[in-house]
Amino acid sequence: MTFKGRSVLALVLLALLAGSLFTMAATGSPLWEKSPSSASQSGAGKPGATPSASGPQASPADDGKLSGRELDKVEKTYELIESNYLSKVDKDKVVDGAIHGMLEALDDPYTTYMDQEEAQQFAETINSSFQGIGAECSLVDGVVVVTAPIKGSPAEKAGIRSGDAILSVNGEKLDGLTLNQAVMKIRGPKGTQVKLSIRKVGSTAPQELVLVRDDIPLETVYAEMVTDTIGKIEISQFSTDTAERFTEELNGLEKKGMKGLIIDVRDDPGGLLDCVLDIAEHFVPKGKTVLQVEDRDGKRSSEAAKGKYPVKTYPVTVLINGGSASASEILAGIVKEAVGGQLVGEKSFGKGTVQVTYEKEMGDGSNIKMTIMKWLTPNGNWIHKKGIEPDVKVEQPAVYNLTAFSKEKTLKADTVGDEVKKLQVMLAALGYAADRQDGYFSKATAEKVKAYQTAKKLPVTGEADAKTLTSLEESVTTMLRDPKNDAQLNAAIAATKSRIGK
Repeated sequence: MTFKGRSVLALVLLALLAGSLFTMAATGSPLWEKSPSSASQSGAGKPGATPSASGPQASPADDGKLSGRELDKVEKTYELIESNYLSKVDKDKVVDGAIHGMLEALDDPYTTYMDQEEAQQFAETINSSFQGIGAECSLVDGVVVVTAPIKGSPAEKAGIRSGDAILSVNGEKLDGLTLNQAVMKIRGPKGTQVKLSIRKVGSTAPQELVLVRDDIPLETVYAEMVTDTIGKIEISQFSTDTAERFTEELNGLEKKGMKGLIIDVRDDPGGLLDCVLDIAEHFVPKGKTVLQVEDRDGKRSSEAAKGKYPVKTYPVTVLINGGSASASEILAGIVKEAVGGQLVGEKSFGKGTVQVTYEKEMGDGSNIKMTIMKWLTPNGNWIHKKGIEPDVKVEQPAVYNLTAFSKEKTLKADTVGDEVKKLQVMLAALGYAADRQDGYFSKATAEKVKAYQTAKKLPVTGEADAKTLTSLEESVTTMLRDPKNDAQLNAAIAATKSRIGK
């Protein structure tokens, strides 16, 4: 979550491409009232914070400012670099590096510095679409890790999933880069190619993927009836119009006779908090707590439902997985603890902190995004780095977590490796199971490749060339998009159906 600007009176939340997709200010009722003065006047850099006569008082030696000696130390370091370093230095680059160093010392992947160019890119992505691969990421122990691919994006189509690590971009390693610096390398104009080195979850050997960047639209709400009485609303991220679109689709489903609702936030990396709270208004009685926050002094505040809409009484189920992060987890927590609904799927990502962006303070077009608070579920649970466990745990088959083939070489008998294992898993998912799925291209595997090639009217060689591998990818994608093959959705339907009429 992110506050944007010092005078904004409500929460905002990030839904970020590679950690910094976009940020938007909410316009609803605030969780904390505060004056429009700068944070330096409101105490500790926290919205709504005011000096307390009874609270801890800073000593003269620890007044929150650098001492003259400390400032001299920083200044002397720069002077030494300027006068003695082997090469001429760029002053702005050195200063930016110093800021990066201070923030990195906090050991918080969500606290970052953006220079002018990065901040401009950040601001541009507030629009209704952006150009890139469509993957939200975070920095974990110095490694760029995918939080969730955006629905329909090049990243999702290539099989990139939550937890996958991006090691290099176009042959350039991302080691030592900040998250925003890595984002700048991953993003690019529509139609351009980007070569990524990806390490899949559970795999030690990286693989190369070539993706074509595209426009990533921010249509965020998709609705349909999945049975005669059960509707499903999928939210890909929480954007400016998500709550309004949710209400429209909810009303539409009710007109079709919906008696139970499934909200699908799998691989939803987050978004605008106001949208989450607005959506919750449909299901939580007025006055009931929907969210709590806690500052660094342990002081808690809470937000309650305002009674904006008539409360729905039919059962609600939320689908979650490891790519459900931040705002998605807030909604899941609300439905579980304040609505009495059920969660189905896999444990969520586990992001339970609030960030604020500081732009005016920097004064040169750069900005700092800094963690300032925790958010907690209605019952006060902090899910950070733990995630939310589903009530009904359902894991998807292994084929759901595969990336696209590299297609650098033809796979044939007696070859071994992750590409062969991927081939075997895909064949099995499509009904052509061989004798093994361990990455060794056996004679039985060759026979199954022949059977698949025959069915698809491809040259029958028993070898998996680029054409065969591409056909396999297309067949698997079609299979995965068929709701009847979605084990988690089917479990959610069963869980919802069992509660209709109770």
